[in-house]
Amino acid sequence: MADQIPLHPVRSAAAAAVASRKRAAYYSAAGSGPGAERPSRFQLEDEPAHLDEVPLMMSEDGGENDESDYHTLPRARATRRRRRGLRALPGLLCGGCAALCSSCSDWLVSVCRRKRELKARTVWLGHPEKCEEKHPRNAIKNQKYSVFTFLPGVLYEQFKFFLNLYFLVVSCSQFVPALKIGYLYTYWAPLGFVLAVTIMREAIDELRRFRRDKEVNSQLYSRLTARGKVQVKSSDIQVGDLIIVEKNQRIPSDMVFLRTSEKAGSCFIRTDQLDGETDWKLRVAVSCTQRLPALGDLFSIRAHVHAQKPQLDIHSFEGTFTREDSDPPVHESLSIENTLWASTVVASGTVIGVVIYTGKETRSVMNTSNPKNKVGLLDIELNRLTKALFLALVALSVVMVTLQGFAGPWYRNFFRFLLLFSYIIPISLRVNLDMGKAAYGWMMMRDENIPGTVVRTSTIPEELGRLVYLLTDKTGTLTQNEMVFKRLHLGTVSYGTDTMDEVQSHVRNAYVQLLAQPGGNTTSSTPPRKAPSSGPRVRKSVSSRVYEAVKAIALCHNVTPVYESRASMTGETEYTEADQDFSDESRTYQASSPDEVALVQWTESVGLTLVNRDLTSIQLRTPCGQILTYRVLQTFPFTSESKRMGVIVRDESTAEITFYMKGADTVMAAVVQYNDWLEEECGNMAREGLRTLVVAKRALTEEQYQDFESRYTQARLSVHDRALKVAAAVESLEREMQLLGLTGVEDRLQADVRPTLELLRNAGIKIWMLTGDKLETATCIAKSSHLVSRAQDVHIFRPVANRGEAHLELNAFRRKHDCALVISGDSLEVCLRYYEHELAELACQCPAVVCCRCSPTQKARIVRLLQQHTHRRTCAVGDGGNDVSMIQAADCGIGIEGKEGRAASLAADFSITQFRHIGRLLVVHGRSSYKRSAALGQFVMHRGLIISTMQAVFSSVCYFASVPLYQGFLMVGYATIYTMFPVFSLVLDQDVKPDTAMLYPELYKDLTKGRSLSFKTFLVWVVISIYQGGVLMYGALVLFESEFVHVVAISFTALVLTELLMVALTVRTWHWLMVVAELLSLGCYVASLAFLNEYFDVAFITTVAFVWKVSAVTVVSCLPLYILKYLKRKLSPPSYSKLTS
Repeated sequence: MADQIPLHPVRSAAAAAVASRKRAAYYSAAGSGPGAERPSRFQLEDEPAHLDEVPLMMSEDGGENDESDYHTLPRARATRRRRRGLRALPGLLCGGCAALCSSCSDWLVSVCRRKRELKARTVWLGHPEKCEEKHPRNAIKNQKYSVFTFLPGVLYEQFKFFLNLYFLVVSCSQFVPALKIGYLYTYWAPLGFVLAVTIMREAIDELRRFRRDKEVNSQLYSRLTARGKVQVKSSDIQVGDLIIVEKNQRIPSDMVFLRTSEKAGSCFIRTDQLDGETDWKLRVAVSCTQRLPALGDLFSIRAHVHAQKPQLDIHSFEGTFTREDSDPPVHESLSIENTLWASTVVASGTVIGVVIYTGKETRSVMNTSNPKNKVGLLDIELNRLTKALFLALVALSVVMVTLQGFAGPWYRNFFRFLLLFSYIIPISLRVNLDMGKAAYGWMMMRDENIPGTVVRTSTIPEELGRLVYLLTDKTGTLTQNEMVFKRLHLGTVSYGTDTMDEVQSHVRNAYVQLLAQPGGNTTSSTPPRKAPSSGPRVRKSVSSRVYEAVKAIALCHNVTPVYESRASMTGETEYTEADQDFSDESRTYQASSPDEVALVQWTESVGLTLVNRDLTSIQLRTPCGQILTYRVLQTFPFTSESKRMGVIVRDESTAEITFYMKGADTVMAAVVQYNDWLEEECGNMAREGLRTLVVAKRALTEEQYQDFESRYTQARLSVHDRALKVAAAVESLEREMQLLGLTGVEDRLQADVRPTLELLRNAGIKIWMLTGDKLETATCIAKSSHLVSRAQDVHIFRPVANRGEAHLELNAFRRKHDCALVISGDSLEVCLRYYEHELAELACQCPAVVCCRCSPTQKARIVRLLQQHTHRRTCAVGDGGNDVSMIQAADCGIGIEGKEGRAASLAADFSITQFRHIGRLLVVHGRSSYKRSAALGQFVMHRGLIISTMQAVFSSVCYFASVPLYQGFLMVGYATIYTMFPVFSLVLDQDVKPDTAMLYPELYKDLTKGRSLSFKTFLVWVVISIYQGGVLMYGALVLFESEFVHVVAISFTALVLTELLMVALTVRTWHWLMVVAELLSLGCYVASLAFLNEYFDVAFITTVAFVWKVSAVTVVSCLPLYILKYLKRKLSPPSYSKLTS
């Protein structure tokens, strides 16, 4: 039925084929899985479902939308915009050669892509020279530029902005004698200063990146050769090399795991810098090479590995190991558990692997996007305003030339007018803004309330004040990733943290009674129940149930105890293992999930200790010191689909076979015997923010197990539908299981996560959580952290495998209102393939979104999706190497220095030490940075507009002559020592105190609308500038008596005083440095009057007439504005003034 629905958008078969081929490389992991072949679950729905099967449309035009409206996706549009931008550059530089250059560049790109086509490969052990193709160097490179591209690249990044390009053209025009207006230094000094600062900053950043790369690429590793071990640099490792990696050493490239010093043939690796999970992962060596007697035998065999082509997916691998010199040849299937990915760290033993992928083809590099040069929204808005000012400049120049009657060489006069009025776009705007940004960064790093904050990108502090979407990692960012056992519920009795001593007592009594039985524990693993009275019978019954639950928790897991060796010599280590020195001090637990470790640590605290674990056996130590050995017959690992794990063990002392299983309540409720408490208690624990697991068991006879084993083995060897047959075999055991108990584990949140998220929500910021963790875990943390409020509905997006399923699930989600969305990475991939626009629009309406099982690339893609569909500013927060792509893709990246290393904090724009610091960083520093820069930018423009207005009035009076009003040092002084310090002191202005901003985060909402800097506010400043410029110039012309030099003296002095008074008018909270700047500037001007004989009549400026004329002009220009400001604050006060009054 799903296939017959009129889906929108509808593609032709040819278009779909082309699109699928284009996306083949990206969506390699999302191929036709098992779900594509089995009948769709949606086919089971009844007939009324047709009412809901309407086309998934978001527009008002109904179902008649043109196909192109849907398939011209924002990503495609953005790509075309980038291509247009790149093709416009040759046109700007070379005019008519643009078409030729673009076609050549397209050809070069296609050639490069053909060379970099990824293919499957056959790798011979220890023989790199046998590789059929040339593979990339194993060198890490995070630098943006090379030695040759540094200067052109930095200059391009600067001059691609209209503001800087305009300054460059104006400065270059002064080399033409006919266009020269003033001194060269008045134009080149500010521009040179900006470029010098930018080049120095980029050079320092590039040098730091170069040093970090060199340090990583120079790390030494042992390469195994036929002549023994050879030291080799990480960057010199090749495909086919046999590399030895010691404990706690970084794995330099993607390898297949061949041998280990661990006797079990397995090792643990830390993958926190790859997938963000701090849990150790178990990896298993290839059995054929692990069984070889000596290390050197790797060169005596003829073997090779066939590996799939390099993929993005870090959770899967397909390959085969073949040994050709044995009879018959040995073939072993390779999976993800036989791999060692680059950027992970060996946590136990010494490993030997064969390199299969290097450099750009490794999983970690393929999942890391190239860093982009981030540009703040404020800079983009100012760039637009400067373009508007440039149009005004051109229009004014045309008017002047027209009023001249195009007399003489009018085109030369036109260019001279352009240069005369060039102060409309002040050359000091870039200098002031860059210095302001540096000041904001300094204030952030000096804030005692957020210690350890580092500003790594000083060009975008205002972005922190414009954020609408905050995308955060979970593990290590919102949570500490430290699990604590909180609750054990047995149906009739519940044990919490304050009653664990009772559990310990029950476990001890149970094992004491077992030992006291005649012949030990010969008949049953449960304590005897022969007490005569009802009181002891109840007590023994509870004791028995506690004992059974604790034993099940101690056996059903994937935890391995690891012992720190006290000697480095291999012989001594082996002796220690053989002697079973289970000292509690040297033992640590490792597992694929911190939940598992927390459960095993809890069983140890109540008396039942896991002391040894390998692939075939488990050993427990009882409170009495007795060692119990269980043989592991089968293990069924946890998967996202099954949501449960199981183990079949045989007790060596009694030969009893027991099937233990634990899992999510949603699946376990169907396999345990009837009870009336499980659902209610699971709900109670979930409301407390605890992660619940249901524990159950089933006793098996020898015949039942042998029957299951034969069916299970047959299912595992089947070629077709292997996964379904294996699942069916396991499900045959999962019937009428005895419910033992319910556990509750808490994942501790970071300090003040809940109030911080509440503050951000009140500030109007929408929070999305992107995690690589399981769906249940992500949902639980979303609730416990109050990312999703308790009263809020949660829509869990069901797994979808094709367009039909995605269509129906999106329609089901569309009918929900005001509910949080939880979606997995696989379902997200399918929806983005067919319904990108619709999914984005629906998700953006949700109060919160949780994306689980996300790869690093998917996280970055979600960020770009939000940017393209909402055109709002995004911020990404993370603490691990897997968050780097997301941080670099966001408009503003924040890295947290935590347990997962410093990769995220080094790649981020801002680095903090705790998640709770984000609140102050955004609400206080982000808000004030934006408001200050907006005021500073507009005031600098006002400073240029007012003097250009005066120039226009002067030229009009002087018969439209292109003669400058102020020359030489007057113009330089006006832009620097006379007005720069008071204007720049606006970076210290604040409308509300930091504590008030934290108390009322709603003030932050106003900033997202961009009202502090808009065309409306800009036009207000333009009107003020025209009014004041006209008053100053006409006032001076009316009041002067005899000489023109008096006009210059009156108008310039009134201009300087007006600027100082306008700063005072703009300031909302006075700082002592502002007062100093005002007085210092005024003092500098008064003192310099004695040295400005060339421009002023010294005799005139010492008269009373000069003083009253300047005062009169200044008062007329400023007093009306003060009156208007007072009336506005009284009649229509801004929101912040209501809080401060």
